[in-house]
Amino acid sequence: MIRIALAGTLALLSSTAFAQSAGGDAEQPFAAGAPLSVVNEAGEETTPTDNVRVFGSFHFAESCTFDADRNLILVMNAGAPQDAIENDGYVSLLNPDGTVHTSKWIGATRDGLTLNHPLGSAIADGTLYVADLNTVRTFDLETGEPGDSYEIEDATFLNGIAVSEGTIYVSNTREPERVYAISPEGETSVFVEGAPLAAPNGIAIDGEGNIVVVNIGNNEVLTFSPDGELVETENAIESGNDGIVILEDGTKYVSSVRFGSISRIAPGEEAEIIASGIPSAASICYDSAQNQIVVPMNPHNAVAFVGLE
Repeated sequence: MIRIALAGTLALLSSTAFAQSAGGDAEQPFAAGAPLSVVNEAGEETTPTDNVRVFGSFHFAESCTFDADRNLILVMNAGAPQDAIENDGYVSLLNPDGTVHTSKWIGATRDGLTLNHPLGSAIADGTLYVADLNTVRTFDLETGEPGDSYEIEDATFLNGIAVSEGTIYVSNTREPERVYAISPEGETSVFVEGAPLAAPNGIAIDGEGNIVVVNIGNNEVLTFSPDGELVETENAIESGNDGIVILEDGTKYVSSVRFGSISRIAPGEEAEIIASGIPSAASICYDSAQNQIVVPMNPHNAVAFVGLE
């Protein structure tokens, strides 16, 4: 079953986030947005009652990642196009049923924040990693506070991202077609370049520490060793792929942003489509607590939820 949380005018706004965004003082320190609440006429801050369900909060949702400790889904939003408003990206927090927890967690204000066009995202060791145009940015997973940033001078469109043992792997989908590696010391190198990469997008780490990359240009799912050697090529059912997640048993789920399907590739089995008809199925994440795939839907300003058996 596929459930879709559609964007729309939120019935409730965080009073804290509203007040912060209205301030506009560039000298203010970074502040994360608060969960949905409002101050009533008596001056009391109130959270939504149990009969209120709020959906939405998206503006070009590109990727998501699951915070198992808080049981929350983090959704990356590009916001307005760069030629309209620079530095408008933000991160929403969703409950596992798709209802809004915090409409703008990172991005409630722009004080101390640069987040232009967030695409791929990943969580590792209490840190959120985000691919943002030609820069990888990090944020404290608990507070949302911006951390390190790693600009890659020759990158043209950083996209998928994964982290293994402190090393960041990030794809460059446009020319030059590459996967970069950023060491724990912050040094950048080219991990893989050229064929068999074909507009590389999503990246994940498998149980053996290999780096798995999906292509938009074809239906190939490429597994590279940490040394950059191609060790396996698998195929999703459809091409035009964007996101990939790998479960503990080695099963891979791949989303086709061009054709709107989710392929499952189980070890030793033929690939199969488990969900379809999802417009612009972008960079997926796996909610391990609820056993579901979450699918951001780009310009549709929505996310879909695919329950797994």
